[in-house]
Amino acid sequence: MPKVLVSDPLAPQGLEILERAPGLEVVDAPGLSPGELEEAIRDVDGLVIRSGTKVTAAVIAAAEKLRVIGRAGIGVDNVDVDAATQRGIVVVNTPEGNNVTTAEHALALLVSLARHVPQATSSMKAGRWDKKKYQGMELFNRTLGVIGLGNIGRIVALRARGLGMRVIAADPHISAEMAQRLDVELVSLDDLFERADAVTVHVPRTSETTGLLGKKAFARMKKGVLIINAARGGIVDEADLLAALDSGQVGGAGLDVFVEEPPPADHPLVAHERVVCTPHLGASTEQAQVNVSIAVAEQVRDYLLDGAIRNAVNVPSISPELLEQVRPYLELGVKLGRFQGQLCPGAVDEIEIEYAGEVAELRVAPVTVAVLKGLLESVSDRVNMVNAPVVAQERGIKVVESKSNRPFDFASTITTRVRGCEDRLVAGAVFHGAQPRIVRVDDFMLEAIPEGPTIFLQNQDQPGVVGQVGRALGDAGINISRMQLALVPERGEAAMLVNVDPAPDEGVLEKLRALPHMLAVQLVDLGS
Repeated sequence: MPKVLVSDPLAPQGLEILERAPGLEVVDAPGLSPGELEEAIRDVDGLVIRSGTKVTAAVIAAAEKLRVIGRAGIGVDNVDVDAATQRGIVVVNTPEGNNVTTAEHALALLVSLARHVPQATSSMKAGRWDKKKYQGMELFNRTLGVIGLGNIGRIVALRARGLGMRVIAADPHISAEMAQRLDVELVSLDDLFERADAVTVHVPRTSETTGLLGKKAFARMKKGVLIINAARGGIVDEADLLAALDSGQVGGAGLDVFVEEPPPADHPLVAHERVVCTPHLGASTEQAQVNVSIAVAEQVRDYLLDGAIRNAVNVPSISPELLEQVRPYLELGVKLGRFQGQLCPGAVDEIEIEYAGEVAELRVAPVTVAVLKGLLESVSDRVNMVNAPVVAQERGIKVVESKSNRPFDFASTITTRVRGCEDRLVAGAVFHGAQPRIVRVDDFMLEAIPEGPTIFLQNQDQPGVVGQVGRALGDAGINISRMQLALVPERGEAAMLVNVDPAPDEGVLEKLRALPHMLAVQLVDLGS
């Protein structure tokens, strides 16, 4: 029975989903120390966390059975994703559960900053009436620059348009058509810096985005620009922001996130009179907490019980709907990869995977991973659907994925070409009833069921070869369950794929290789 550890407080609605799932054992133990967590996680299949639990490389190393880490929230800064990927552990988050809440908070910071709401409130509570001191800036007809038009950035853009603001955005992953539908002008980052009266960031913190708003960026902006960061600490360089505030280049900043959280008590940005700040409240609403708790519980449950993957940060996501569509292709992909990996006597330099026909219309990234998993099973006993791309990269294997509309004899085909140890082509198709078949090996066309111990034989096209193969296997007490034959007449060569039980030992294979007219004999095990 899969065991799930919940190590941070989870809304009751989410906890109930896990506890009521048939076949799951749930341990609700928030507040564990690092040492207690390492001990508790040893026999756990799933881990559910919020921001409190730090899933370090040491924690992951102690997890002997862990298959999935679910983060209730969008950020995975507290998870060593690289270490999890190396161990084949899926890491999922809930990017949509707090979209509206975070977007609203970013706009609340903007409005509060433009109209000095916190400072004026504090002044009045101190008994003053500083009406002239806190003259603000009207947002109507002002230009808001949105960096990142993801789920949250889009909501910010739409809400800002409702305030009558002009919205420009920088995002290299968004098409002009999408921006037009949002009534947003898509511009370069430099243009955004030069034109915006206020800038808000909605991108993840990566090596590319860390320090994105720093000294050089501030220098390009309008004097008195407002800066909003409700995304991740570190995207705005805190030292450069302080200098820009002191010089007046930046008119004010609204910050919900910091590099160090909580920030030191004497943090100069927190104390600055033109900074509005909150303690990472972007997702802190009752609705958001319930939403992310339900979402992460469903994701962990579905992965452990059904293999469905949603919102994974280190593996292609496979929703239940997509899983239903691609399941037979995933099975075929693993079989093709196994065939190629076991036929290859040495290191693979490159594998090309071509999708043709109906399968090319699907999201095939998970199928490519399945091919890599099968290919690498013969060289690593820990390879799975999570770490297969990493293992391939470590071994220097180039992976080329392509789609084709070329006509073929089947509605959908997957063709794999391996280069390196030797060049070989193996293609497969899914027949009616979701039955995978191997339909081509190099130039040999056939229709073989990829299952169990299978002997691949190549021979000169001469009478009696099939009978000799059957006799040799029969003498060894090996049953032939299926046999598929193929022929290349112009070369006078033939091939056989023979499903056998049990698998022959090396002595039997040598006897087959010694038969007249035999060119090559190789054994592969394609699994159940």
